[in-house]
Amino acid sequence: MMKSRSLLQSFNYAIDGLIYVLRTQRNMRIHFAVAAAALGLGLFLKIETWAFTALIFAAALVIITELINTAIESIIDLVTTTYDPIAGIAKDIAAGAVLLASINALLIGYFIFFSRLNPYTLDLLQKIRQSPAHLTVISILLVAIIVVAAKAWVGGGSFLRGGWPSGHSALAGALFTAIAFISQSPLIATLGLALALLVFHSRADAGVHTMLEIVAGGTLGVLVTILIFQVFYS
Repeated sequence: MMKSRSLLQSFNYAIDGLIYVLRTQRNMRIHFAVAAAALGLGLFLKIETWAFTALIFAAALVIITELINTAIESIIDLVTTTYDPIAGIAKDIAAGAVLLASINALLIGYFIFFSRLNPYTLDLLQKIRQSPAHLTVISILLVAIIVVAAKAWVGGGSFLRGGWPSGHSALAGALFTAIAFISQSPLIATLGLALALLVFHSRADAGVHTMLEIVAGGTLGVLVTILIFQVFYS
């Protein structure tokens, strides 16, 4: 009998913890709302069992990582009274886990729901997939991923401050190239280049990056965006 009460008490504590996070963490409320909407849409579209299982797993993974992230932040805040760089790294890693789980959930939802929408919406989304705006978003995301990977490999700086290559310069180079492809106007392309050069100059003038880091970032953004547009927009 004592064992049964102990199990019930443990269950109640777990529910209390979940309720606490829902009450205090705005991101958790967003995760729950999005998960409920995705599962409701899955029921409405009568998706297959495997797809519904994938949705449940993706939603659960986001919620679990958010719970762990909140627990880690609470423990760190409890044991540290002053700024500790190691504690900051622990918080950043926990937040990174939530970010990856959220991206994973978005990709799963995209692949599951895309082909199950009605034909009119499907035609619209097909046009969006081939549109310059869609390719621009893909290019920017790909450039951002490569910048993060490069900085992790080199081991210096954060995404938008310091280290090789320059994140600002990479994004500026990507946007300039996308503008040039979309506008197909020498004047607009020149204005886009001028804005990119201003970003490059600001990074050098602030002393955040060396000229080599800025050139590497700008070149990376330009080349990746050219590749994406040449493959899917030509």
